[in-house]
Amino acid sequence: MAEILALDDVQDATVLIGKILTKKGHTVHTFTEEDEAIAYAKANKIDLAILDIKLKKMSGVEVLGLLKADTPAMHAIMLTGYPTVETAREAISLGADEYCVKPIDRDELEEKVEKVLKGKEKKCSNCKI
Repeated sequence: MAEILALDDVQDATVLIGKILTKKGHTVHTFTEEDEAIAYAKANKIDLAILDIKLKKMSGVEVLGLLKADTPAMHAIMLTGYPTVETAREAISLGADEYCVKPIDRDELEEKVEKVLKGKEKKCSNCKI
């Protein structure tokens, strides 16, 4: 299954994401601090990052840009309690695959994670890894 990084400034949100996706067989690494999440992603293989757009020190979109600079093949799902067309466009332009609105809906999160990860498999079916 996938190695997933979850970053949200609200610990309860990361705990919820971890519980939902661990039950699906994924390994979930949860963070509430941007610096820790970025450092972890630089040192470890991450298949999917789930990032809140509103964080403490920087935006989730900025974190996405940094993570994608190091690992362009990594997939991303953005979370927000304040959806706007501008934020969605910016996140997608930086390489986010999906966008979820908070509060987190278990079924929606499971469905979008599965969709993103299956898309990865399709894109890499011809990869020589």
